[in-house]
Amino acid sequence: MEEQQEKTKYMSKPKLRLAKSFSNKADKLREQSSYKDAVAIYLNAILVDRKDVNSYYGLGLCYKSLGNYAKAIKTFEKAVEIKPDFYEAYYELGICHQLEGIPCGAIKNFVQAIQINPDNPSAILQLGISHELCEEDDMALMIYQKLIENSPNYVRAYEHKSTLLMKLKRYKEACGVLIDLIKVAPTNAQAYLGIATCLEKTGNKTDAQRYYRKFIQQKPQLNQAHFAKTRLQNLQQKTANRNYLSLV
Repeated sequence: MEEQQEKTKYMSKPKLRLAKSFSNKADKLREQSSYKDAVAIYLNAILVDRKDVNSYYGLGLCYKSLGNYAKAIKTFEKAVEIKPDFYEAYYELGICHQLEGIPCGAIKNFVQAIQINPDNPSAILQLGISHELCEEDDMALMIYQKLIENSPNYVRAYEHKSTLLMKLKRYKEACGVLIDLIKVAPTNAQAYLGIATCLEKTGNKTDAQRYYRKFIQQKPQLNQAHFAKTRLQNLQQKTANRNYLSLV
């Protein structure tokens, strides 16, 4: 490793400038979504400078965008080998492991990213998602809750925790999380729909109708509005039938 660093240190300035030129050109192509063209240019940059960490990172992003997650993983691993404190590369490693269908392999990469940058909530959220994908629901819930406590305005933590709780049929707890979410983000329409669903599941049909109405008012154009209207009509019909029967 030291020998390789020395080689880079004493590499001629023209070669370094050439590698940088290739890398900049590849970056522009990648930003234009010309991923295949960018791959070829990044490889040219790496041929000139084997320690060009930014080119490895850009190359990994291209492979990821092209759906070649195995190659992306190998490329990001090379990037962190060169630069052990490369937060973004560890983060992308974790994402690519998830996309490759090996979420349990993503966990160590997100942990490493968090150790490098503990204040960035994105890696913490993805760590929770990885545990959830590995069917470690209690660990995922704990991570989402810690994230909510440490970053109370981070909406996605509430969303993932409430969704997991609903999947586990823990509707009362999910409803509480979604109510907290509305305090943070009052215009989050999905939270109103989630609360309505949870209230209906727990038998609180009157309040469920109120939250279905709030969702419809906020997002009448969404496809889910049809679902909300159907549920609202069904609940109203049941209430009307019950009131009629009570008068008989």
